[in-house]
Amino acid sequence: MKNYITIMLFLVTSIVFSQDTNKEAEKEKTKIDAFYSKTGSIIKFTDYKITGIKSLYDGLTETRIRKIKSGTLVSYFFQIEKKGKYSNAVASIEYSDLLEIIKALSPLKSEIEKDIASNPEYLENKFTTVDGFKIGYYVSKGKATWYMKLEKYGSDNTIYIENIETIEKTFEEAKNKIEELKTK
Repeated sequence: MKNYITIMLFLVTSIVFSQDTNKEAEKEKTKIDAFYSKTGSIIKFTDYKITGIKSLYDGLTETRIRKIKSGTLVSYFFQIEKKGKYSNAVASIEYSDLLEIIKALSPLKSEIEKDIASNPEYLENKFTTVDGFKIGYYVSKGKATWYMKLEKYGSDNTIYIENIETIEKTFEEAKNKIEELKTK
């Protein structure tokens, strides 16, 4: 009887924890994953190339606008792709997140000189989207370096940029292209 109760408790506990794990995995889905994982509908995507971002160390990073249509739903994503030695890292930034990033750049820019002047050992100031894209800068040895981390997980997914104007220009171009596509 004791063994029977122990086994039943173990099974119930296992089932409860496995359901929690599934819920967590579901929460981790990015906005673009939600579109791509729709079943029972045709998914069509169209890419529109825009000006790339010059990286400090890796040359030119490819950028594009991806329009995704799933049934009657249409969504637009600004994609930044960094080609790696073994795989590529891609950030897919949904339009509303793109607008938030553009807004966040202004306060980041206004704080950089003060952060450099404070002469920290190391300081990091960044904005993170719901999907895990990060943009910001770090200060080390009296110098600031701008960066973008394209994906929440993995390695070799960070792009270092010489100046913020490069980022601002490309993000504005992406916003304008999406707004143009929405009117068609």
